[in-house]
Amino acid sequence: MSAKRWIALGIAAALFAVSIIVNIATTALTMDFDQFTSSENEGLPEVVMEPGSTSERIAVIDLNGTIQDTGEQGGLLAGTGYNHTHFMNQLNQIKQDDTIKAVVLSVNTPGGGVVESAQIHDKLLEIKEETEKPIYVSMGAQATSGGYYVSAPADKIFASKETMTGSLGVILQSLNFSRLADEYGIEFVTVTSGEFKDMLSPTEEVRQEDLDIVQSILDDSYNGFVEVIANGRGLPEERVREIADGRIYNGIQALELDLIDEFGYEEDVIAGVKEDFDLENAQVINYTMPNSWESLFTFQAQKLFGGLEGQVFSELVNKVGGPRPMYLYAE
Repeated sequence: MSAKRWIALGIAAALFAVSIIVNIATTALTMDFDQFTSSENEGLPEVVMEPGSTSERIAVIDLNGTIQDTGEQGGLLAGTGYNHTHFMNQLNQIKQDDTIKAVVLSVNTPGGGVVESAQIHDKLLEIKEETEKPIYVSMGAQATSGGYYVSAPADKIFASKETMTGSLGVILQSLNFSRLADEYGIEFVTVTSGEFKDMLSPTEEVRQEDLDIVQSILDDSYNGFVEVIANGRGLPEERVREIADGRIYNGIQALELDLIDEFGYEEDVIAGVKEDFDLENAQVINYTMPNSWESLFTFQAQKLFGGLEGQVFSELVNKVGGPRPMYLYAE
């Protein structure tokens, strides 16, 4: 390729990047600033989705992308994928804010970390038990594995007929390239303090003892998953174990299996909450990332990019790094 073509490609790439930034900035600057408010206790910034009574409000929180705590706190594009710190802050805000009378959890995720999923589930359960605020779930295109785990304690779960859910179980994946290393004469030297310190090392052949240890860990996590579903959906444990064999279900199958309650999209869920709990005049809000101008840009970036960053991370987490148990649908 000639130098001129390389220059042209570089200019095109730069213009594309600039156009994205301008799009975000222009949209943010032309938005109605009155939509962005702070809650009464000066917590997270809010966007008013539907006007209404400020003393009776419905909070809509979005769970998009892989449920993974990356340690990310903020930043211009911090909200384009899933941000665990921000999500947990939203749940804490909901618990503390007496004007929030109901919660709509909008879920679009393949699942994620065992620990992070458990944290969300436990906090939602805490909100239900301590504040008696109803929680309705709106499943998007995907709410598999950990996405279902966090949805289980909801008072009602809505999904579309095309929603992909299920994949109820635990997975742990690890790369192993010991044979490849042997073929090319590469030797790895590892010094450990115990027999199983380098368990599932990618440079050593997998031992049955390693697999037995890992399987016992996954079995414990799986049993916990079964308990969460049984308690949340009011199903016998034996029935849950039949359903939770790792397969995926569409919305129609999920309704037949009592994994969801109704068909509907997010607007239907909001309308259902209003009708079921006499909140027809309630204001509907959504939380954004803190820090004023940064919140505007992040809010628009999230609308542009959605959960793409989280999906990419999902692929990476399955292929690199140390193995860890995941409530994750792995393609």
